[in-house]
Amino acid sequence: MVGPYRGLFDGAGVKGFVLAGFVGRMPMSMLGIGIVLLVSALTESYATAGAVAATTNVSFAVAAPLSGRLVDRFGQSRVIVPFTLVNGLALAALMLCAGLGLPEWTLYASGLLIGATSLSLGSMVRARWSTIHGGSAKLHTAFAFESVADEVIFVTGPALVTVLATSVNPFAGLIVALVCMVTGSLALAAQRRTQPPVQEVRSAGGTPILIPGVALLAAVYLALGSVFGSVDLITVAFAEEHGVKGASGFLLASFAGGSMVSGLWFGSRTWRISLRGRFVRALCVFLVGLLPIAFIGDARVMAVALFVAGLAISPTLITGFSLTERLVPPSLLTEGMAWISTSIGFGVAVGAWAGGRLTEAFGASNAYVFALCAAFVAVVVGLGGSGLLRLPEAPSPAKS
Repeated sequence: MVGPYRGLFDGAGVKGFVLAGFVGRMPMSMLGIGIVLLVSALTESYATAGAVAATTNVSFAVAAPLSGRLVDRFGQSRVIVPFTLVNGLALAALMLCAGLGLPEWTLYASGLLIGATSLSLGSMVRARWSTIHGGSAKLHTAFAFESVADEVIFVTGPALVTVLATSVNPFAGLIVALVCMVTGSLALAAQRRTQPPVQEVRSAGGTPILIPGVALLAAVYLALGSVFGSVDLITVAFAEEHGVKGASGFLLASFAGGSMVSGLWFGSRTWRISLRGRFVRALCVFLVGLLPIAFIGDARVMAVALFVAGLAISPTLITGFSLTERLVPPSLLTEGMAWISTSIGFGVAVGAWAGGRLTEAFGASNAYVFALCAAFVAVVVGLGGSGLLRLPEAPSPAKS
């Protein structure tokens, strides 16, 4: 399993951007649950907590393609630095407003600015890999590694922020997220050797979302994001209902842990099945694996069920980013990757909002039905539009 990953990091500057990107995007797994834990602790309302988290994610979803376009136009380093500084100030403002008990609208305003200035570092790192290994089998392995790295972040991040917020201080988790974001982002900006070259002349066609295949992927990931967002919030409430709120981060880590294990395995294989075939199969497996969570009433059993449900996440993300890399022109690569991230982010916002409302109205276990419905929508859209994902013959780990 480890063999294909050997030699992946031998190039000049590769280790630097990989490490910086890893640290810089740690907050993507910490912000949502950190905001939920902080706001719910201070307002005693999961609906408010979910709404603030949703505001942050909607803002990110709207802004990410725009920041991606700026990156393609001006280069990563010139965009990362100002965005990082403003994002850090916005996150500090959210914690200050919450701590001082300022009017509720200040939480939404701070969350709006946090989302608008959050950069899709994962897209930038994948764009660097595409520049280095574009058109070779190593790109599949590189994307698989990044998916595994994402899942390591989602394994450790929620557990870390939950322990800090429940055992140390409600603000502690978000403070650590702030430090990681600033440190990693600025370190990535300093890695100029490996950043993709600025495209002076952009391809015709406007924006990647107008490409039918990318639009289909965006719709699928919108639904999948709703699964992720609702599961995050509902699982926190589920743990509290069963008297183990401190274990909510570990339950979410189980979800990401399944994805991490499958991602490592998935990236180590050479596939004969096309990218399109792998994508739709992974969607179907995800839905089937998710079904049991609505019928479980024990936290220990839920941890196992979430691990199993997470096994299909990495294969779905790996193939989705690989398809995007093949579907968009090089001059729109970062923006194209950002559209996938923005779709997930918008879906997470919808899921967090819906999860909070349904949890308060019907209880956590019943609210999981929303996640199942969202996964079903993802499968229907993915299968129904899979013809748009057919790719022309090109060098690739597998023909599509």
